Amino acid sequence: MSAILETRGLSRSFRGLRAVHAVDFTLERGEIRALIGPNGAGKTTFVSMLIGRLAPDAGTVAFEGRDITALPDHARVARGMAYTFQITSVFSRLTAAENVALAARRRLGTDRAAVAREVAEALARTGLGDRAEVAAEDLSYGHQRLLEIAMGLAQRPRLMILDEPTQGLAESEIAAFKALIRDLAAETTILLIEHNMGVVMELADRITVLNFGEVLAEGTPAEIHADPRVQDAYLGTERAHA
Repeated sequence: MSAILETRGLSRSFRGLRAVHAVDFTLERGEIRALIGPNGAGKTTFVSMLIGRLAPDAGTVAFEGRDITALPDHARVARGMAYTFQITSVFSRLTAAENVALAARRRLGTDRAAVAREVAEALARTGLGDRAEVAAEDLSYGHQRLLEIAMGLAQRPRLMILDEPTQGLAESEIAAFKALIRDLAAETTILLIEHNMGVVMELADRITVLNFGEVLAEGTPAEIHADPRVQDAYLGTERAHA
């Protein structure tokens, strides 16, 4: 495998408070990688720098071997990155189909037939085919999260970054989500920021653990589960709140 995304020395502080410090991170092409850590570990800040929503104080971000540190978020999307947010960012008054069509047009332009095919496929894959004409604001929160994923799929990205994608999903929907991610892994690289440890342990090839803005541990699900540092910093706390 070869790296699709790399950071070197990535750092960001806010008013003297160190949120992310000197993070070296390598995501291999075709991998499902999970990023976990306790609240305040720096996950959101780190991902915001990956997608271009936040500029680092130091360090670099490279995508497919090219330095993208200075590129804005829309330019990163154009290069093949897609992402969903922890807070949904759909257009509430547009239908599900219209939301996905907006994303598809970024890649396909004004070819209506091609856009329609892409919309139908993306909605079907995310289980929203029967909700195509429902306004996004009338969808449940969980279905809005799936709609965001459908919008990402319509762009045919080479990297999908999913931030808390199972939040708000029912158990049956989580099962369908896991099946979707396994299916997607054959065609795109996935970075999953997720608190549901059952989902993480079942889906991830490797896991990166952030704590206090630094990489605490990295390894397979079995290695991370057995790591006493991770047990102390995160997994023990997660079980206590389960």
